[in-house]
Amino acid sequence: MAAGEYDLALKAYYRAASVQGVNSDVLSAIGSADLKLGRLGQAEKILRKAIEQDPTFVPAVNNLGVVLMEEGKFGEARAVFQQAFALDSGNSDEIRENLRLAIARSDKSVYGDPVAAVDGPQFNLVRRGEGDYVLLSQL
Repeated sequence: MAAGEYDLALKAYYRAASVQGVNSDVLSAIGSADLKLGRLGQAEKILRKAIEQDPTFVPAVNNLGVVLMEEGKFGEARAVFQQAFALDSGNSDEIRENLRLAIARSDKSVYGDPVAAVDGPQFNLVRRGEGDYVLLSQL
């Protein structure tokens, strides 16, 4: 993923699933690779499965929020980021920033120009270490 080889990363995550079993961490990684490949529907489905397996797995919850933001589902993304923030006890600056952006976008989509909300900043998901993700924005 760090090298931008998302197809290779996806294959590696599938291999990891076959070796260590399908768990929240592996599903979250697969969902992240799908997100980077632009497969938003698949990413959302996989990340929801990860959360179903472990509702307290913060990286999966955060990544689902990222997918929802990319899909333009700002209200749902806001709720998901609030959940991730609560699960993380507010310790992650990245999740706090994700929540702030989701709040801004959800407020803008309700009160602002709908065209401006669509043309707004793009989000990028960056994996840092094992199960640690950062959402970057071009605000």
